[in-house]
Amino acid sequence: MSTANETMVGMTAILGYARVSTTGQDLDAQLAALTAAGVDADRVFTDKLSGSASTARPGLASMLDYARAGDTVVVTAIDRLGRSVAEVTRTIADLRERRIILRALREGIDTATPTGRAVAAIMATLAELELELGRERRAVSRQAPTCTELAGHQATQADR
Repeated sequence: MSTANETMVGMTAILGYARVSTTGQDLDAQLAALTAAGVDADRVFTDKLSGSASTARPGLASMLDYARAGDTVVVTAIDRLGRSVAEVTRTIADLRERRIILRALREGIDTATPTGRAVAAIMATLAELELELGRERRAVSRQAPTCTELAGHQATQADR
């Protein structure tokens, strides 16, 4: 049985997601790769966006809303799930919590396997480390004097 946005395997759906970052790009290569991987071409959710990382992605939101436990989400590359490591990690965590399988074709990740789950967990851990280091760097930079403050201090020292 299939509907407009799913291919049924037993009682689970295989869903595809494709995204390009600018309106000048096309989805053809991703759609072809998803089709070759067994996702029905008319059962792929897509986004074709331009703008900042905060721009909404209605195709991804629709796919995530539609997906159920046991379904499989296929992407051509893990970075299609977000425009930052943090965003990709949140999406992977959401899929894992909801028991939705993720297959990323380029990286060979398949969370239906123990190795795929381990790789996804390592990626999530590294992303969390990157976020923590970023927070630390921002905190240090807020405490550091600005160029204007340094110039004023140097001018004061020169006047002495």
